[in-house]
Amino acid sequence: MKPSARIHEDLLEGKIQPTLFVRNIGQLCTIDAGAADGEGPRRRTAMQDLGLFSDAAIVVAGDQVVAAGPEQEILENLFKQGLPSALKVVDAEGNAVIPGFVDPHTHTVFGKTRQDEYERRIKGETYLEIAAAGGGIHSSVRDLRERSEEELVQLATVRLQEMLSYGTTTVEIKSGYGLSLEDELKMLRAAREAARNVGIRSVRTCLAAHEMPHEFKEKRQEYVRLVTEEILVRVKQENLATRCDVFCEPTVFNLEETLIILSRAKDLGMSLTVHADELTSYGGGALAARMGANSADHLIRIDEAGRNALAASDTVAVMLPGTVFTLGLKGYAPGRGMIDQGCALALASDFNPGSCPILSMPLIMAIACTQMRLLPAESLVAATLNAAWALGRQEEVGSLALGKKADFLILDGEDYRLIPYRAGHNPVQQVYLGGKKIIDN
Repeated sequence: MKPSARIHEDLLEGKIQPTLFVRNIGQLCTIDAGAADGEGPRRRTAMQDLGLFSDAAIVVAGDQVVAAGPEQEILENLFKQGLPSALKVVDAEGNAVIPGFVDPHTHTVFGKTRQDEYERRIKGETYLEIAAAGGGIHSSVRDLRERSEEELVQLATVRLQEMLSYGTTTVEIKSGYGLSLEDELKMLRAAREAARNVGIRSVRTCLAAHEMPHEFKEKRQEYVRLVTEEILVRVKQENLATRCDVFCEPTVFNLEETLIILSRAKDLGMSLTVHADELTSYGGGALAARMGANSADHLIRIDEAGRNALAASDTVAVMLPGTVFTLGLKGYAPGRGMIDQGCALALASDFNPGSCPILSMPLIMAIACTQMRLLPAESLVAATLNAAWALGRQEEVGSLALGKKADFLILDGEDYRLIPYRAGHNPVQQVYLGGKKIIDN
């Protein structure tokens, strides 16, 4: 039996009027499982359910999806007298349509690029060796502190525009290259303005605990106090970020310091995420689950206890395979095993100047499929609905469910599996944000 179209009751009753009709969709991936999607992020075999329709259409009213399913059924239910003259009609020409990508982990605001470090790693230097020699995050911190807010806005605007062209319609943007009160605020203001310039949906995260500033190297407790009592407070007061992140590693912020910072952020009403178990198996993922964090990110070295903790929680495990790819590491996070174990998995780019200059979510999906053994369907759910859960935006974006924002992509092919299959190719033909076309590649 073919699945039936989903049509908003208010549309059937004439209480709302359609504004956009996208027809002749060869393959429509709604990633909509109805009420079940309100219970938590997708797990196990549910990550393979794309809510597929063939010969399909979607209807938009204002900025929301109000109908999706077989085109003929929608025509018979809504447009028996023909299409209204005022209705905008788009022909997908038999191509596939999917929700816009949600990228839940980026460091988009920075100054200089670090291709010198890329070459040094190829020659054999490690991430930690480069950092010890003055490179790494500290290199970006020195550079960012010298740049104006206006320059950072200009640089980030160009990057966000490129992300949008690859189909990312919702993006998380972190601070973390300022590591001082004024520079962290400057970064977050730049992130806000750049997103406004582009029109992309954005979620901002305060990552003041990204590294210990050189000036606080011997005064760690003082910097933790600065983060908890000044930076987070100002960020909250000025509504510059809704989330708090900590780089939890024994060489960065230890478990006790991470707990102090996250607890303070939680008290301030911020949601939580953690850079966890990236360099060592340290317990950051388990801490994130215990704190009720939206996500635990990286997880390259996560141990069995951490995996069990995440599987038993609603904390989304965000995989960043582009980082492993760029750094040339031998081991990826255990994505396949974590899905099979029952963890809710998402994908993100980790776009940043040092360890991952990749901002294409289609390429991230390809790496996840070939290197982490995710099925194409799982990679798509991980890059949309589960990624939205990682940001706490699951009620707004991540699928083409009724009432959600009409953020969708018309691909240049008839099958979603072409996205990871054609690694390096941009499969996005058109990008719609809130029902309006903003990219035509």
